[in-house]
Amino acid sequence: MKIEGLKKLDWYIIRKFMVTFFMSIALLTLIIVIFDVSEKIEDFVRKEAPLRAIIFDYYFNFVPYFINLYSPMFVFLSVILFTSRITQDSEVVAMLSSGISFHRLMVPYIISALIISLMSLGLGLWIIPHANGTRVDFEQEYIPRMKVRIGHDMHYKLEDDKFVYLESFSTYNNTAYNFTLEDLSGGKLRSKITAESAQYDTVTGVWHLRNWFIRDYDDLMQDHIRSGHQMDTTLSLTRDDFFLNKYTIQRLNQKELDQLIRTQVQRGDASVNQALIEKNNRFSMPFSAFILTIIGVSLSSKKKRGGMGWNLAAGIALGFSYILFMQFSEMFVVTDTLSANVAIWLPNILYAIIAIVLYIKAPK
Repeated sequence: MKIEGLKKLDWYIIRKFMVTFFMSIALLTLIIVIFDVSEKIEDFVRKEAPLRAIIFDYYFNFVPYFINLYSPMFVFLSVILFTSRITQDSEVVAMLSSGISFHRLMVPYIISALIISLMSLGLGLWIIPHANGTRVDFEQEYIPRMKVRIGHDMHYKLEDDKFVYLESFSTYNNTAYNFTLEDLSGGKLRSKITAESAQYDTVTGVWHLRNWFIRDYDDLMQDHIRSGHQMDTTLSLTRDDFFLNKYTIQRLNQKELDQLIRTQVQRGDASVNQALIEKNNRFSMPFSAFILTIIGVSLSSKKKRGGMGWNLAAGIALGFSYILFMQFSEMFVVTDTLSANVAIWLPNILYAIIAIVLYIKAPK
């Protein structure tokens, strides 16, 4: 009978936790969508966006992205709300008085966190990348955004020991300026192509070089110079390689993202940091469900004067601080202060320490 009672208690906590979690998501998502519609309604009308596209291409794909992005806050608020309520109703006291240890009480919470974590992982790895593709295509067509993307001082390593350098690249005309291609086969400089500009043809995939010089080097490093006004060449480098940003990276599935990272690392592309941030976020976000659940239960499992107001305030503060810290940690990667593997997991490491301390103190 005792074991059966514990099983019923587990299901009771899991059910209440999950219901509170999904109710919080539904309520906050509805509020966000209403505010988003009011902000973008003029763009939809001006661009004559079809109602079906607004609903199914944009908002149906925006909601999973929003839910996963703010899932740590949803988890934390759900734990605080549900646990504070049963604490104020003396249910937690009754559970502990019946012989259930605080550690055993955490089991259904951890199971709930595992369910949410697996859901978040599934969303991040498979559902959201596809949804982001449809959503971003809609935004590019119907929602105005800064579309000027110009890179500066970029270096790329291509196959067969070929290296590309360009001073700048403009997406206005798909043109690289002060273009240089070096062939270092066998560890020696074999040839060097320089051009005033190199324009990429999006139809044929050919680069059109203008005002070019070619220096071919023999074994004695004597150069033989050729020049011309226009020449076409093909490279394993496309227009898209110059302005991959978080919007284009977010639409890649895990296999495509891993392939992009390998290619960018091989080329020495500094923009690999953006891909590494996305990859680490996809795994660190689900893990946060466990940490924030432990913190939430530890904070709200004791009665306090003033009811659940203090718990709710603490929960909101910690939840927002966690999300803010996650966003701030990306700056460590962008500025090359820390690697993505360290910086993106730093919030989880710090809050895991907080969770351990609160968990140890909670039974007392």
